[in-house]
Amino acid sequence: MSKKVQKAINPTRSEDYPEWYQQVVKASDLAERSAVRGCMVIKPWGYSIWENIVREMDDMFKDTGVQNAYFPLFIPISFLEKEARHVEGFAKECAVVTHHRLEKDDQGGLVPAGKLAEPLVVRPTSETIIGDSFSRWVKSYRDLPLLINQWANVVRWEMRTRIFLRTSEFLWQEGHTVHATEAEAVERTRQMLDVYVRCVEDFLAIPVIKGRKSASERFPGAVDTLCIEAMMQDRKALQAGTSHFLGQNFARASEIKFQTTDETEAYAWTTSWGTSTRLIGGVIMTHGDDDGIILPPKVASSHAVILPIIRKPEDRQTVMAYVDSLVLRLREQNYHGRKIKIEVDDRDIGGARGWEWIKKGIPLRVEVGPRDIAENSVFVARRDKRHRDKTSMPVDSFVETFTDILDGIQANLFDRALAFREAHTHKIEDNKSFYDYFTPENSDKPEIHGGFAVSPWCGDENCETTIKEDLKVTIRCIPFDSEVTDAKCVCCGKPRSRSVIFSKAY
Repeated sequence: MSKKVQKAINPTRSEDYPEWYQQVVKASDLAERSAVRGCMVIKPWGYSIWENIVREMDDMFKDTGVQNAYFPLFIPISFLEKEARHVEGFAKECAVVTHHRLEKDDQGGLVPAGKLAEPLVVRPTSETIIGDSFSRWVKSYRDLPLLINQWANVVRWEMRTRIFLRTSEFLWQEGHTVHATEAEAVERTRQMLDVYVRCVEDFLAIPVIKGRKSASERFPGAVDTLCIEAMMQDRKALQAGTSHFLGQNFARASEIKFQTTDETEAYAWTTSWGTSTRLIGGVIMTHGDDDGIILPPKVASSHAVILPIIRKPEDRQTVMAYVDSLVLRLREQNYHGRKIKIEVDDRDIGGARGWEWIKKGIPLRVEVGPRDIAENSVFVARRDKRHRDKTSMPVDSFVETFTDILDGIQANLFDRALAFREAHTHKIEDNKSFYDYFTPENSDKPEIHGGFAVSPWCGDENCETTIKEDLKVTIRCIPFDSEVTDAKCVCCGKPRSRSVIFSKAY
């Protein structure tokens, strides 16, 4: 009988995936629940990941001509009422401010007082409040295109929450653009989706599928919603970014008009696009293992930790001098435009020290002791490999190949995630096989199911609704390369369908 290998996270992914996720967040010191129901406190190790995502994505935005601005957290309820489909889409998630001060009651408690003349909605998204500003900023075709982004927080009053994936308050960016023509707005919608693809695949090492949402899954008030979808290790889909072509809907609601080149007045064409801190949840669920999170080096909080091995007090000065020299040499380098960040952990806590860094997902662990110094070498462990796999390297070779090793980890994480997605993506064209695919074989593990089904759909919303009600499976996207064929709809059996991605999702 083989000996059971120790794992840092309990339960494991196969035993209880949702609980495994919660335990990884806790063990890696990324975030914790706050005193406010449904909200989270993002701790430094987790927030630094978000900072790295922000830096990379913000640079990409600005390369396309986008500028940053900031708009109010509070939105007059009358602004939402101007765009009926929009308010219907967010009505159940809105937090509303109705009073502007507190007073003591007869028992000495605090009660709301000073009722507002008009209730204010706490920002669930900003199309309407930004549209109000745009209506004043845009007067002529010379003012266009207007390309604006804001980094902010939003509030959506979720009933069931999970840290990073779905919380009542979360951090995000939302881009909003205004254009003179429909073609320019459509092009911008696609361009920003491509920016998300580049960031998520190149920096987070998460492979995605590009496509558009079905009509029922579109952003409220949008004409078209483009998206990228990723597969997590429980084979569910995670929407990793969306870009919306809003047509003239919000321009009409907010009176965003401009004088054209032939001196007539026309409504503008607008877009919006966004991603959020749920990307951190995507990193956890794409790359994590039963020892904790694994951080892609390009967005990792730190690139390596050096663990001095000091067993005798008289060794400390020699070992720490060697460590300090190594840190200086590594920090002289850059990694994809970012300064190398190195942690040094000389705490005397035995094996727990290494396990802490394994759980936190740092890409490289480097051990240095008297024996290594005598051989002018270091002992190196990659987080994407088994924790017991360590390699002795000459220190000069390690320094010279340090960024190459990080690139190797980055590439390995992406390739591994892509192979996983391909292994759990299947072309299914008959109804019985489709239903079997999304019915768990083991009812004790309902979170682990089929994966992605590439199946024909006739385009009828009734079929989409039937599948959603029966299986809790939705159309995640209609891939851009999907074409109408004679294949029969996986639900109703009608011919003339197009292949779409069906999956359970977060």
